[in-house]
Amino acid sequence: MRSALVVDDEHDIRELLVLTLSRMGLRVDTAADLAAARAHLGANRYDLCLTDMRLPDGNGLGLVEHIAQRHPDLPVAMITAHGNVDAAVQALKAGAFDFVSKPVDLGVLRGLVQHALELKDERRPAPPPGNRLLGESEAMQRLRATIGKLARSQAPVYISGESGVGKELVARLIHDQGPRAGNAFVPVNCGAIPAELMESEFFGHKKGSFTGAHADKAGLFQTAHGGTLFLDEVAELPLHMQVKLLRAIQEKSVRPVGAAAEAPVDVRILSATHKDLAQLVEDGRFRHDLYYRINVIELKVPPLRARREDVPQIANAVLLRLAGDGAPVATLAADAVAALQRYPFPGNVRELENVLERAVALCEGNLITAEDLQLPVAREASDAAPLPPEARPAPAPALRDPNRVTAESALPLALEQIEREAILKALEECRYNKTKAAAKLGITFRALRYKLKKLDIE
Repeated sequence: MRSALVVDDEHDIRELLVLTLSRMGLRVDTAADLAAARAHLGANRYDLCLTDMRLPDGNGLGLVEHIAQRHPDLPVAMITAHGNVDAAVQALKAGAFDFVSKPVDLGVLRGLVQHALELKDERRPAPPPGNRLLGESEAMQRLRATIGKLARSQAPVYISGESGVGKELVARLIHDQGPRAGNAFVPVNCGAIPAELMESEFFGHKKGSFTGAHADKAGLFQTAHGGTLFLDEVAELPLHMQVKLLRAIQEKSVRPVGAAAEAPVDVRILSATHKDLAQLVEDGRFRHDLYYRINVIELKVPPLRARREDVPQIANAVLLRLAGDGAPVATLAADAVAALQRYPFPGNVRELENVLERAVALCEGNLITAEDLQLPVAREASDAAPLPPEARPAPAPALRDPNRVTAESALPLALEQIEREAILKALEECRYNKTKAAAKLGITFRALRYKLKKLDIE
């Protein structure tokens, strides 16, 4: 029989928690202070601990830290005063997996207990094969270990890193390896929602609440109930929406547009952006209270240039995916591997995928050479880590010959037109048989397919 330890100096709260947990099939021990709690922990094994923040002989944070050190496999949740966000954040940073506010909402409490018990269950669904972080570099091993620890918590996590490093994949792994894996993972690009529709999208609306609201609609919070809501590009949220989002996170409830009352939601918040969120707070463009609420734990995803030894493994996985079922897999020549490891990849893994997709179309005999990669020479030769776009200084105006500018811009267009005419002529002569047209042009079918897409030829 599973068991729980309840630590609170208020007799009525202890009775309420004992009654609720007992009805969920748990055996419950209680303690009114830190000394009694430590004695119970030393003599028994528990599947869950609930502790109040304020205790007669100390602070509940001390018990959270004690459990994190002595009983790391025991999920502990903090009971905090209503609206005490600072206490909740401190508890999560100290090692608590979640918190619940007084007066205790029994629905929220039951959900919290269920998640805690699932943490003790080792039979987790394995992440899908595509949801894997590849690489054996020290940086990636540290990242995977941190993800494993964060998956056990319910603390909000802020995932930082440059564009293209795989922040959404990291968020999915945190979800997949945690007790919410069986429920929804809902990603949302905060920069893609029109400002006037944000409240309805996040919190839902009732029928007739505004023009066009022909039926009740659940929002993103309701859709993610029991699971994880991933706020990608969270820096793009307008200030008025930041206020509403902060309240929803703090109170664990939302009010749909046009509704008379709030509805409780059980959602873990993960967020990400490639921008410097701390700088935006300093500039007054992002609320400091929301920043500290979503940034309980920051997880930095390293750029690809910081783990160059992982490039061959990632590249081979991308080539396998590009080949599809049953098709021959393209391979990298030695000079191509060397070129990829020298190139700094300002666009990170996303740019590597694009480079390889182009190379697969252009290579001969499924062997990709350095020439097929078509990497920018100037950037490939430099090992310096490039600045992100928002941090780069504006280029100084240069005095240039206008005739030369015209010639430079016209040359690619002229070559593209010649290429287009040659392809169209070959297609017409071969009665639009692409295989024959490719042979007539002296290129592979894959290369022809790439050029048709590039030149937008139907």
